[in-house]
Amino acid sequence: MPRFVLLRHELPAESQRASHWDLMLEAGGVLKTWELIALWEDQKSVTARRLPDHRLDYLEYEGPVSSGRGTVRAVDRGTFETLAHDQHHWLVRLDGGRYKGTLLVAVLDKSRQWWSVRFCAATETT
Repeated sequence: MPRFVLLRHELPAESQRASHWDLMLEAGGVLKTWELIALWEDQKSVTARRLPDHRLDYLEYEGPVSSGRGTVRAVDRGTFETLAHDQHHWLVRLDGGRYKGTLLVAVLDKSRQWWSVRFCAATETT
């Protein structure tokens, strides 16, 4: 099963960018990565910016980021199953320590830079 990680990226005070969360999904030997402006809540969408692919090292890494770009720490990690995927969206089922459920990552604009991320927690049936 492919893996995912959700990192909290704390940037230095002098940075022009704000601290944020990085959602990373393993695919093709890299981590497909989105910068989330807020952490998602169940069934509420948040805006995300597509970032360049990252190295698989970030699946396990926590600590300082090179070139003085702050620090990262894991909020959650685990595996995922792809339910549907094309160039405009990615629907996955997360199985992490904190998040279990479906996650939809979908394009918001023609440039494919801005995306919407919506999480739906798994519900247990009895």
